[in-house]
Amino acid sequence: MSDAYAAAGVDTDQSDRAVSAIVDVLRTIETGAPSRVVDLPGHYASVLRVTPDLGIAIATDGVGSKLVLAEQTGRLDTVGIDCIAMNVNDLYVMNVEPVAFVDYIATDLLSTVKMSQIGIGLNEGARQANINIVGGETATLKGLVSGLDLAGTCLGIQDKDRIITGDLIRPGDRIIGVPSSGIHSNGLTLARKVAEQFGNYEEPFRNGRTLGEELLVPTRIYHETIALTKKTSVHGMCHITGGGLKNLLRLSRYGFEITSPLPPQPIFTWIAESAGITDAEMYRTFNMGMGFAYVVPKDSVAGIQNAVKGSKIVGEITVEPGAWLRDIEII
Repeated sequence: MSDAYAAAGVDTDQSDRAVSAIVDVLRTIETGAPSRVVDLPGHYASVLRVTPDLGIAIATDGVGSKLVLAEQTGRLDTVGIDCIAMNVNDLYVMNVEPVAFVDYIATDLLSTVKMSQIGIGLNEGARQANINIVGGETATLKGLVSGLDLAGTCLGIQDKDRIITGDLIRPGDRIIGVPSSGIHSNGLTLARKVAEQFGNYEEPFRNGRTLGEELLVPTRIYHETIALTKKTSVHGMCHITGGGLKNLLRLSRYGFEITSPLPPQPIFTWIAESAGITDAEMYRTFNMGMGFAYVVPKDSVAGIQNAVKGSKIVGEITVEPGAWLRDIEII
């Protein structure tokens, strides 16, 4: 368990157990009809067979406690990008092309100003991901919700033989990291606690942005993935979200040794140094500068690096299972 994260109010071990509890119950559903679900335990999205050759995938996610910061600072115009990014990136890792999105907004009090700002971000996120927002739902839940929550669901399609699951990953494959845009939309409960304890959201941070604005930099959308996999052999992909490097373990029974990580942005260094958080916990909580990763055979490295700005080899696949950062065992 991440000690600082738990102290901030998020016990990741308890969260894992809670998710397992509901999943264990849902596994018992009997419809009487043959299942269309492709067996991909632990992966980022669910895939359904709709024809012998075509699969559709569904992902759902939200912005999380980043919304608390957005409301506190009066900046809700980028959280829509985060909402779409957290969904489409979970499809890109399977080489599934996102095509349609629906949003869900729950609030204690509807505000035309806030709704307009959220719409601005959703519009920009949809533009970056080249998807259509086909509907949504808004619920006023005074007494149940305090503030605002934004989530969404994304539908994607792909030929079944082009879906990438990680089953081709082998020891010796290279791990190529792709930079994040910053903290993205995970670990904000801990980040906010550190910011409120050791600084304030209005203080200058870097590049003309305040600390609050730095924490609100929207999640990068890795839209280049679909075109890239048509030209380059890719064995697996990972979206680094909550849990940090532990996300890599979704892809394979083999190990992930990170020997040369991407440099973390200054916001991560500031959080770690301000609160005295260890490297191990930082890499179990945040993306630490790497928001996406490709696992590829050695002869695909140049193709990825030439196509994706800032990408580089950060490690390789090992026979021994687990996730390792230099000599630190992440799990």
